[in-house]
Amino acid sequence: MPTPKPKKSTWSSEKTHARVLLYSVLLTLQYGVQPLISKRFIRREVIVTSSVLMCEMAKVICALIFMVQDGSIKKVYKEWTLVGALTASGLPAAIYALQNSLLQISYKNLDSLTFSMLNQTKIIFTAFFTYLILRQKQSMQQIGALFLLIVAAVLLSIGEGSSKGSSSGSTQVFFYGIVPVLVASLLSGLASALCQWASQVKKHSSYLMTVEMSFVGSLCLLLSTTKSPDGEAIRRHGFFYGWTSLTLIPVISNALGGILVGLITSHAGGVRKASVIPFSINGFVIVSALLVTAFLQFIFEGKPPSLYCLVALPLVLCSISIYQKYPNQCTFLSEEVEVHIIL
Repeated sequence: MPTPKPKKSTWSSEKTHARVLLYSVLLTLQYGVQPLISKRFIRREVIVTSSVLMCEMAKVICALIFMVQDGSIKKVYKEWTLVGALTASGLPAAIYALQNSLLQISYKNLDSLTFSMLNQTKIIFTAFFTYLILRQKQSMQQIGALFLLIVAAVLLSIGEGSSKGSSSGSTQVFFYGIVPVLVASLLSGLASALCQWASQVKKHSSYLMTVEMSFVGSLCLLLSTTKSPDGEAIRRHGFFYGWTSLTLIPVISNALGGILVGLITSHAGGVRKASVIPFSINGFVIVSALLVTAFLQFIFEGKPPSLYCLVALPLVLCSISIYQKYPNQCTFLSEEVEVHIIL
């Protein structure tokens, strides 16, 4: 009688789950601390285009690391075409380049918690554009969750406007804080839907899309410097004007966030029923990150959340939890495609 083989699959699965949990906790900390360190270490004098371009460079490095790690870089090199790259990644790249610039402006004019919560409105626009482009419907629970998110965004907008004593202060917060992050969320939703279309319809590698979009987006930004105020500032003061050694911290943190996203997706992809896992992980990370941001803002800036934030925070947390927990059952087939584009 043959000796039964030891069951390694259970141990391997537990080890994978432990790694996914560890990476999720680290990603939560990175998401939570990113608004604070961006606001603290990226000075107002720093030219927005220069910080965005450095972030794009960091994303390319992260994506290339993963392509080398999973052995796909040789296949991509043989099959890559310029037409295919522009078709799949051209438009999303230009959109993300503009989105990143708007986020850098918003970082400087909103407190970290308000920024993080308003930034979650991208879920609304992603749902809208995925329906328009991919005909991907939302469940009734998800529609209710989106409504809660809209209410939270309205509360935060009113709260930020009323928190500034002078009319000029409220105008600056509204036009240079709230409007940029909401427009960036809209652009993020559109670009996410286009990326999902490229991954599912065009069968385009997600890591390759990251590299392509970063290159095309950077090219768009460089071309814009010929006429933009940022371009004039770079020619007058230099590319790294206003930078210090500390300015690299949010750039590196952003790159580490991209690495963690890739690690979570690649490890979760090997677990049974992996199509459900990204939903629960994403919800856990976003909800926990908001709490981390609120806590760190109070500890390091001595700024407690406003009454409007305290009312909006549970709405955002409930909205994200419900949205991630009750996806439309018809969309699970589309979730079989791995999407881990580093944004």
